[in-house]
Amino acid sequence: MRHPFLAGAAVALATAVLAACGSSGGQDDRGKEAAAAVGGTPSVTAAASPAPSASPTTAPGPRGPSSTPKAPAGELTPATGTFTKKQKEYLTDRVPKGMDPAAVLQTGQETCDRLRYLVKADRDIAVAAIVSGEVTGAEPAVTHLCPRHQDLVDEAALGYADGTHTGTKLRAGRYRAPSPTDACSWQLTGAKGKELASGSSGAGEPVTVTVPASARTFTSTGCYAWLPQGDNG
Repeated sequence: MRHPFLAGAAVALATAVLAACGSSGGQDDRGKEAAAAVGGTPSVTAAASPAPSASPTTAPGPRGPSSTPKAPAGELTPATGTFTKKQKEYLTDRVPKGMDPAAVLQTGQETCDRLRYLVKADRDIAVAAIVSGEVTGAEPAVTHLCPRHQDLVDEAALGYADGTHTGTKLRAGRYRAPSPTDACSWQLTGAKGKELASGSSGAGEPVTVTVPASARTFTSTGCYAWLPQGDNG
């Protein structure tokens, strides 16, 4: 389920993009600020021509095995200008042959821009968006393009999205769901399926849960994402 705050954020970002694109020749200061807030400033010496098919839904995700041949590192050059070292590191093994690498870079930059927007509004929501998968490709984008958000990725790695988590994926400690839906419910079970604890939130208010060391399964629905509460050691 798409979180309401993230849906609103997408609308706000789209509105800002339209406003930035609507300005003529020499943007005024407000236009420049809107463009920077949404699309960021590409770190190339000149603007690269985007690929016609580039979009967040079709651009490649994190580095990994794929049936699509990737462009060699030596071919990762924009139509004009040059990529920085960090940008090239981000693009390596991520650009399908025949695709404009600048379009793939734009996807990473948009991920950084989205995190910047979310963290200004609500840091917990920003972390939860990474945990839940609402913001995809956050780890490689942050590592190479916006390392100032590394703390969000680090915290998200210790959280849980809705679903069922078992065995070694469970970490004892206290967790909070900062923005659950009205239908948030959760359950902890131990050895042989014995219920250890369960609960629900009917008002959409923040809820906490303690995962004991004896827990074998943690299941939640409608809670969106659970973040570590304090130091879980």
